[in-house]
Amino acid sequence: MLHTVNKSPYEKNSLKTCLGLSLAGSDILLIEDGVYGAIDGGDASTLVAEALSTRRVYVLGPDLAARGVDPARLVKGVEVVDYAGFVELAARNDRVQSWL
Repeated sequence: MLHTVNKSPYEKNSLKTCLGLSLAGSDILLIEDGVYGAIDGGDASTLVAEALSTRRVYVLGPDLAARGVDPARLVKGVEVVDYAGFVELAARNDRVQSWL
């Protein structure tokens, strides 16, 4: 399953809930303000790093750029994808769960 999170971990607990309930092998894509959850040293960075042991975590590159976040600041192991990568993730997974 592909899980998308578009809310900042500083605003809502969507990312924490997603990481707590998603199953091993899931793909998690952080979009819009959700990309803040992947910044190393941030409030959610420990949860994201732990999730990487059983899940794949991605961020949408254009959303990082729109927020002025350098990809070098991301938790190690988080992958940056473009819009084509977003489409690939959606096509590869049989279901998409949006966490609001």
